[in-house]
Amino acid sequence: MKKELLDITGMSCSACSSRIEKVVSKMQGVQQISVNLLTNNAHISFDESVVDEAAIIARIERLGFGAAIHAQSRATAPAGTPQDTAAQEMEEMRQRLIGSMIFAGLVFYQHMGRMWGWPLPGFILGQENELINALLQMLWCIPVLFIDRKYFIHGARNLLSGSPNMDSLICIGSGASFIYGLYAVFGLAYAFGHNRLDLIPQFADALYFEASAVILALVTVGKFMEARAKSHTSDAIKALMNLTPKTALVERHGLQGEIPLADVVTGDVLIVKSGASVPVDGTIIEGSGALDESAITGESLPVDKSVGDKVTGGTINQSGYFKMQATAVGANTTLAKIIALVDEATSSKAPIAKLADKVSGYFVPAVISIAILAGAVWLALGASWHFAITIAISVLVISCPCALGLATPTAIMVGAGRGARSGILIKSATALETAHKVDTVILDKTGTITAGKPVVTDILPANGVSKDELLQLAASLEQLSEHPLGKAITSAAANAQLELNEAIGYKQIPGQGLIASIAGAAYSAGNLRLMQSSGVDVEAIQAQQETLAQAGKTPLYFARGTQLLGCIAVADTVKPTSKEAIAQLQDMGLQVIMVTGDNSVTAEAIRTQVGVNKAIAQVLPQDKEQVIRQLQGEGHTVAMVGDGINDAPALARADVGIAIGAGTDIAIEAADMVLIKSDLLDVGKAIRLSRGVMTNIKQNLFWAFIYNAIGIPFAAGAFYTAFGWLLNPLIAATAMSCSSVSVVTNALRLRFIKL
Repeated sequence: MKKELLDITGMSCSACSSRIEKVVSKMQGVQQISVNLLTNNAHISFDESVVDEAAIIARIERLGFGAAIHAQSRATAPAGTPQDTAAQEMEEMRQRLIGSMIFAGLVFYQHMGRMWGWPLPGFILGQENELINALLQMLWCIPVLFIDRKYFIHGARNLLSGSPNMDSLICIGSGASFIYGLYAVFGLAYAFGHNRLDLIPQFADALYFEASAVILALVTVGKFMEARAKSHTSDAIKALMNLTPKTALVERHGLQGEIPLADVVTGDVLIVKSGASVPVDGTIIEGSGALDESAITGESLPVDKSVGDKVTGGTINQSGYFKMQATAVGANTTLAKIIALVDEATSSKAPIAKLADKVSGYFVPAVISIAILAGAVWLALGASWHFAITIAISVLVISCPCALGLATPTAIMVGAGRGARSGILIKSATALETAHKVDTVILDKTGTITAGKPVVTDILPANGVSKDELLQLAASLEQLSEHPLGKAITSAAANAQLELNEAIGYKQIPGQGLIASIAGAAYSAGNLRLMQSSGVDVEAIQAQQETLAQAGKTPLYFARGTQLLGCIAVADTVKPTSKEAIAQLQDMGLQVIMVTGDNSVTAEAIRTQVGVNKAIAQVLPQDKEQVIRQLQGEGHTVAMVGDGINDAPALARADVGIAIGAGTDIAIEAADMVLIKSDLLDVGKAIRLSRGVMTNIKQNLFWAFIYNAIGIPFAAGAFYTAFGWLLNPLIAATAMSCSSVSVVTNALRLRFIKL
């Protein structure tokens, strides 16, 4: 089975991507296809013995879209630069928006100015200038139609192919208004040419050029916002790629030198100095170091590595010097696999109901059929062509999809604004639509539930030693250390305003701690292994040490010679609002699961403290993503909350990815929502906001269709014979406007929704 990444062009909405998926998936030999509208690409799995790339591309092109093999796969070339067409698309939409707003504004001002007495030139005022007024409005409208011609091209194509979408509705609504405006222009020309002045008011009131132009302009505003979001979709992958250095220090044939990372091969001996990034996956063969592995494991504390230990590309050597032998390079490294997971996950689809597109598939053909049928029936009954055409156009005008088109985006726009005011940044409409269905919330630990910064929690001095004395001594020893645990101790001493003593003869013991001399006496600071190797008896506080470990704290011992001076515990503390936030999520009927790279003891301690339903410990990024994938396979809708680089694949895979605002840029870019205040309480607010928005959307769609349900029979003349009731195009347009106003007004209520 072969996998291929294709670049797709010409897609405008979800119906386009859905149609490609529907048609291509039916091809013999195609196992799976996932089309991503945001990144304009398609991941395809197929049996190359049955079908090849050329046949698949040809089939997509016959649908009216462009397709080509991606120049360089991001999943298999982490050092490369992914092709990015989103910026070009955004610039194109920006230009279309500017042009549309200028000319739509002109025709709108001219039309409304005559009604409301706004300042206008005299040559378009008065009955004698109605034809000039109409022609000038048409002149302003034509550029808008040309600028936004893609709506008509795509809408007509999908309509003719039997799969109408929102572009089809835009095409019908805006096109019907323009056509009827043309009809009115010819009517005015006929009236003036035949001196039928009595017909002038009738045709002068039938100009709908402003409706045609404004519909297109408003739709383009939404499309521009969508394109702007697209321009950042590849930032997460680019940031992941930047974790690896461009070069590596290699030792070959006894000589050292820098070579491009791409030239590193399995078996090469690489040198990693203090402060440098590990270039590829490998094993230490000489020396030692303290590695920051937060990019891979999510663990905030560095891990001591020595001979025989494995190291991962993209991690940072905070202190020390070592040589390593490369065991995995290129696409086989852990970081490259993470990139592949992010790329794959962003191309997958959440099970979102595209209600408007589904309804439009039935709505548009029905409206067209009713319009044609109504006109034909009146002709058969002996009515004039003018009357029949008026009936048909009235049906189309009152069925203009303004309200239907505004129902969803208006509610989402107002809801997103409400979220922003509350510190919740919503990056996509899809996320806001999907969040209301979430039944399971996955929480990262470090930096999400906890503060992500170690602090001193316990000071346990030995007999005869005060807490301040122990803290002063410990900080004096740790002041030269770059280890986060040591920095936590020096920070605590600074807060206590303790003066530090000078330590000389500082020496780091890899994986154990350090030794130094103060005032001629030898001191040691480190873990239990260092104390045992130094002959220090720690039995006096052994029971306390076990209690600290069970609470998820890291104990550090301090000794003078072989005399134990005490123990200081350091831990990543729980955020003040974490327990309350988790309780609120559970009260909303949500299952809350903590997934972390920490050991099981620490994970269980945190789980008990904050009250999550379940804790899954010692997981790598691939495992986090797999946990979400498994839950989705069981039918759950999953939200993932995280802050680290290691969370990026899981954030992308989740139905809704939520990043902590204080987290890494990569996590933020991979997520669908960002909590600016870094407060877990906002997770519940985001879900409540989504539920409110979805209720509002359903209400909007109801009002959008109730107007059509009432107005279409009137427009078709159903009550004309019996009661003389006839809905002319002007009234139809007014009803259409009222439906739009009601939808917008209802959506504005979301500004006051209680979160």
